[in-house]
Amino acid sequence: MPILILGSLGILFAVFLTFFSIKFKTEENPLISNIYELMPKANCGACGVAGCSGFAELLAEGKASPDKCSMLTSENFSSICSILGLEAKDRVNKVAKVKCFGGLNAKTKFEYKTVESCNALNAIFGTNLECTYGCLGLGDCVSVCPVDAIKMKENGLPDIDIETCTGCGQCVTVCPAKIIELQPKEKVVHISCSSCDRGPAVLKVCKVGCIGCGKCVRVCPQNAITIKDNLAVIDYEKCDNCGTCIDNCPRKIIFSTSIKSEQLA
Repeated sequence: MPILILGSLGILFAVFLTFFSIKFKTEENPLISNIYELMPKANCGACGVAGCSGFAELLAEGKASPDKCSMLTSENFSSICSILGLEAKDRVNKVAKVKCFGGLNAKTKFEYKTVESCNALNAIFGTNLECTYGCLGLGDCVSVCPVDAIKMKENGLPDIDIETCTGCGQCVTVCPAKIIELQPKEKVVHISCSSCDRGPAVLKVCKVGCIGCGKCVRVCPQNAITIKDNLAVIDYEKCDNCGTCIDNCPRKIIFSTSIKSEQLA
């Protein structure tokens, strides 16, 4: 008898659940699946949403813009804009670049051998470098990169493959030293320093840091470089990739990202 009662109740609950699931079923927006098929499916979270499926839903509902996803190919970006009835404007492709060339050239205050994480080191000590602007070199950027575009080099610095990098910005966000920056991919000239200290102070702590001498400013034919807070800064709206600053930098910390990374080791 108890078995019969339990069995009857089970059947009754199943009928009710089936009825309510049919009655209150929410029809999925057909746009979502169409958009999702065009997403990179890396689930990197750079768009501010946990995954590509969630972002596809927001796009279908008109609550987000497709240009928030930096990993979309130009073709898929245009296709999504077409599906949504939006104008596919030209996007500036950006890649991550490291604004530090210290690494083994930078002096350390002490040897750090605890948790191998830049953020752990930063939380406990701030930095173990004499230069407070330098790369901590423990590879948090490597671990968060969704496309494996970053590797640590023997000189203690991250090496970013700009052909693989999608400009998602995950490494920018995770870096506690804030020495990784998204820059236009087509602009290859890059200043590898973030120090805002004056020249004499930089010379004491790093063999290659920018000393704010201004020579790059003086030789730039496009007037694209200025000194801000003792640091050379490039205005990429003006820069034409001529490379004059690269040849004239006395500290040799201005590079072209078209040069193979092995040449910068």
